[in-house]
Amino acid sequence: MLRSHQIKIVLFLVVLIVTLSCRQTFQPMAIPTVVYNQSTKAPAAGNAPLASRPAYMPVVRQLGDLSITTPTPDERRDLPEIRGETETYTVQTGDALGMIAARFGITLPMLLQANNITNPDHIEVGMELVIPAPIPGELGTGSKIIPDSELVYGPLAQSFDVRGFVDQYGSYLGQYSEEVEGNLLTGPEIVKRVAWDYSVNPRLLLAVLEYQSGWVTMANPPEESRVFPLGNWDGWHTGLYTQLAWAADMLNQGYYLWKVNGISGWLLASGELIPVDASINAGTAGVQQLFALLYGRAGWDKAVSSEGLFLTFSKLFGHPFDYAYEPLLPDGLEQPAMQLPFEQGVDWAFTGGPHGGWGSGSAWAALDFAPGINGIGCSLSDLWVVAVADGQIIRADAGRVIQDLDGDGNEGTGWSVMYMHMEGRERVEEGTYLKAGEHIGHPSCEGGYSTGTHVHLARRYNGEWIPADQVQAQNGLPFILDGWASFGEGIEYYGYLERDGEAIEAWEGFFPGNTIHR
Repeated sequence: MLRSHQIKIVLFLVVLIVTLSCRQTFQPMAIPTVVYNQSTKAPAAGNAPLASRPAYMPVVRQLGDLSITTPTPDERRDLPEIRGETETYTVQTGDALGMIAARFGITLPMLLQANNITNPDHIEVGMELVIPAPIPGELGTGSKIIPDSELVYGPLAQSFDVRGFVDQYGSYLGQYSEEVEGNLLTGPEIVKRVAWDYSVNPRLLLAVLEYQSGWVTMANPPEESRVFPLGNWDGWHTGLYTQLAWAADMLNQGYYLWKVNGISGWLLASGELIPVDASINAGTAGVQQLFALLYGRAGWDKAVSSEGLFLTFSKLFGHPFDYAYEPLLPDGLEQPAMQLPFEQGVDWAFTGGPHGGWGSGSAWAALDFAPGINGIGCSLSDLWVVAVADGQIIRADAGRVIQDLDGDGNEGTGWSVMYMHMEGRERVEEGTYLKAGEHIGHPSCEGGYSTGTHVHLARRYNGEWIPADQVQAQNGLPFILDGWASFGEGIEYYGYLERDGEAIEAWEGFFPGNTIHR
């Protein structure tokens, strides 16, 4: 079975480096401040009783009138050193020049120039490349922008009414609609869909959209923003959905790289690498990463300052750190008992080791299983995917099934499990409470991107993707299914399951070496 997101990752990395040099910018718009009731996180307005006010009536006040929560100090990270020497690299099967450049923290033009390559599409296995050192600039700011719980789809995200908030402005976003996966969605519905899929906070997505184009508050935003509302100026990302999905993926990329001490600097299109201040938090790292892909140094400095996204967020929703929910992953957290996602006595194939929970930027939170020989290609399968644990189904549509394990109906709190590529036929309905081993549905290619019938399985806790690689698992949270612990090999999709000294390696297709059953 082919990988769910592998082809998209290759295309993204190649296009990303090539197109960064032509980014354009938009200035933040003058917008009213919404003051929130700090006990309920609901916006208040004027002196009228809460029950009699419109749900999202804004109040224009100075930021100094807001109650300010001081960000919790973070321990300084032990980050990797910035490479200072030229290296060489031998091209391997499956490599692309854009991927190689990204891997070594340089731009594609830098790689082409160092090797006198005129055609970036021409590459041969065995070719030896010179890898120039990145160009370090001045240290990035240590100013914090948002708490971690406002980057992920955390405990306070579900109570936020995207449509109600947007409707107060009569804006372009409120009138917008676009077809996504065969369904016509409104602008607020697209924001909600991206927030759910990528597990990124909808308030942050709206703040970024407003900062880049004014779509949230303006009825007539700049004409050039109508196709590229997030400012990612390439032909692969047109319209609100793909632009917002790309931004969510890049926010996740910065967040989860920071979580594993996997980044030392943000690469600008100019080739300058901005060294990261080791005292920031993961949420701020995600925002800094996104804007490094959209701006030059001056624009980046402004976007990540107190006059940039922080100000836009504060004007829309109040002080970001008033929403802090800490810690997202408490000490002593343990994964509840989980079983393999299929019925007893049926052979399945372990086809995907640790890889992105959703998209390439999120933590490598997912594992893939395919239903044997009948699952090769996008073929129908009558085999059942079953619940890995007890819990309520809180979403079931467009190939996605989300199971809430703590019983509160909020996927942003406690443990949740995502089953992806679930066929519509006989799929479990939203609201159903399942015991471990009861039917979820049939594996397929529905939802997201897939070239082979399979189930994509991932975990979250308080909205944060939990890595499936035991080496990278945070707070000692390895992905364990019927006693099989997941391990990675440092390459997305490659890995193995181990139990009692036995190991099963992930392979594309169905082979004796990757066959697994309960």
